[in-house]
Amino acid sequence: MTTSPAGPFLSVRDLSVEFSTEDGIVHAVDGLSFDLEKGTTLGIVGESGSGKSVTNLTILGLHDPDHTKIGGEIWLEDRELLGADRATMEKLRGNRIAMIFQDPLTALSPFHTIGRQIGEVYRKHRGASKKESRERAIEMLSRVGIPQPATRVDHYPHEFSGGMRQRAMIAMALVCDPDLVIADEPTTALDVTVQAQILDLLKELQQQSGTAIILITHDLGVVANTADDVLVMYAGRAVERGTVREVLREPRHPYTWGLLSSMPRLTSSVDVPLEPVRGTPPSLLNPPPGCPFHPRCDYPELAGPELCRTQRPELSPGTGHSDACYLTLRQKTDIRAQIKDQV
Repeated sequence: MTTSPAGPFLSVRDLSVEFSTEDGIVHAVDGLSFDLEKGTTLGIVGESGSGKSVTNLTILGLHDPDHTKIGGEIWLEDRELLGADRATMEKLRGNRIAMIFQDPLTALSPFHTIGRQIGEVYRKHRGASKKESRERAIEMLSRVGIPQPATRVDHYPHEFSGGMRQRAMIAMALVCDPDLVIADEPTTALDVTVQAQILDLLKELQQQSGTAIILITHDLGVVANTADDVLVMYAGRAVERGTVREVLREPRHPYTWGLLSSMPRLTSSVDVPLEPVRGTPPSLLNPPPGCPFHPRCDYPELAGPELCRTQRPELSPGTGHSDACYLTLRQKTDIRAQIKDQV
């Protein structure tokens, strides 16, 4: 009988997710492992299509079982989520695990008031009355900084601004005080001031309740200011992991270098052009053999071109700063010294 792992609050082990489509099998996630402790934030970064959102929808059990093949293990303390039945997952979603979706305008129903949608979650999981649910919705709107919450509770999503809708989504996610919050691009399409307010709000709520947070984002600046640890994903796989300081200050994987070099820096000269990652992400219908990043990498010759093209590198087991690359640490140090203006 499988037993739960010791220690981590959330533990994902060798997760694989495949979708059956008319064009073939999409290998969306391939052998992904990570741990998350309560009261900490894990930032998951990577280009679109790298498997970030798919991973977290799998944690929530939101994939269509008829067209999805899932392998590996997902442990929430002593409970294995991949083996849980539908009723069990419905009890966990919104109660112990909650998600802040990327686009609140499409995630919220236009036909019901904000208060009713927040209150519905509370009623379902806590057995509260309509009156209690409404009072809780007002309390949560106030908690996330919505002005005049007693009035706003009866407004519809289209009557809220983008930042207020995102706050309402956060209120809905936190209404049952979940142990784990998954935030999928929570600051996308928001102006810089509102982004800072949303991130400060998440930090404050985490400090109050010790919530574990998974932050999915393309923005490394958001990760630098919010996360404790970072997981860099590419083509459904983890290519680098470590603390924020390790990954952002001493990045080791060429893909992480590419992400960092494509970001503008305040200290850089305006005459220095940004260096985007060349090429495009591979098709997950037919991922390349060996290292999935090698077709876009500038350094396969240093590591041994046949090695990169035929053998898939793996992250080191356990904790600590690790990357999936065949370059030696000395080679990585020398390359970073040459491109220090970009990385």
